[in-house]
Amino acid sequence: MRLLPLDLALVSALVALPALASEDIADQYPASLLYSKPVEVIPNVFSAIGATAPPTYENAGHNNNLSFIITDDGVVVVNGGGSYLLAKALHDEIKVVTDQPVKLVLNENGQGHAMLGNSYWAEQGVEIVAHVDAAAEFEAYGGQSLRATQARVKERADQTTVTLPTQTFEDAYVVVMGGTEIEARYLGPAHSPGDIVVWLPQQSLVISGDMAFHERMLPIFEHTMTADWIETWEAAFEPLGATYVVPGHGHPTNMDQVRRYTHDYLVYLREKVGAHLEAGGGLAEAFYVDQTPYAHLDTFEELATKNAGRVYEQMEFE
Repeated sequence: MRLLPLDLALVSALVALPALASEDIADQYPASLLYSKPVEVIPNVFSAIGATAPPTYENAGHNNNLSFIITDDGVVVVNGGGSYLLAKALHDEIKVVTDQPVKLVLNENGQGHAMLGNSYWAEQGVEIVAHVDAAAEFEAYGGQSLRATQARVKERADQTTVTLPTQTFEDAYVVVMGGTEIEARYLGPAHSPGDIVVWLPQQSLVISGDMAFHERMLPIFEHTMTADWIETWEAAFEPLGATYVVPGHGHPTNMDQVRRYTHDYLVYLREKVGAHLEAGGGLAEAFYVDQTPYAHLDTFEELATKNAGRVYEQMEFE
């Protein structure tokens, strides 16, 4: 089954305009375990956009983007999914739009919502590839992630097991499938260990994973080194010059939008916390540095104070 190209004006409008966030909508696609039906971002590149809320039973833990690329010689899936059944639901949608088999799954990082669905894809005999650091992270903490998912989504986590990638890489993993060049790249430290982007140079499209956020506030973990993330962005991610960006969370957009809410947010927060440190301020007050320019983002209430506290702890010893 060969897909017809979309109207390019419509595609341009899709990526150029901000989309409505979805934190307050429990499930946009009741016919499937997926939070939303996959949409065609550009011809032959689809993404099932996850909720911008934290994972819940209602959204079945589908709070990240599950994407796939259709070529003339098979399908590449980006993200294993947050459970066996979520991965199966994505596969069901793939089968609706193409007869091509899934030949490769790329895990964007070592978090549960990127890798727990590996259990389904391994059962299908599909090659699963991730960065070596992401695989190590999942090996260390996958059991913990699975237990949390089982407690949260209950029977929707049935058949899910901790299944590691079948292959790892350090710098880049490049395939040419059906004439389409697909590059999984590790650009440097960012949000979590082993974060990668998937770059389609012929289409000028990047599936950025958690390198880039825009509709929901980015989370800063204990191991998220914000200075390194900014450096990776400026030295390697921005120079890609991508026309289209499919972020790890939220709707497809462009580089200007993700820069504003990722790079610029990190710079802003570090400046606020830095000024607080210079004034002799302590950790207790650092939680409440002004972040109002970003208060409209989903998950702001859950993450803003935590982010500020973690940046304070990092910068205190820089």
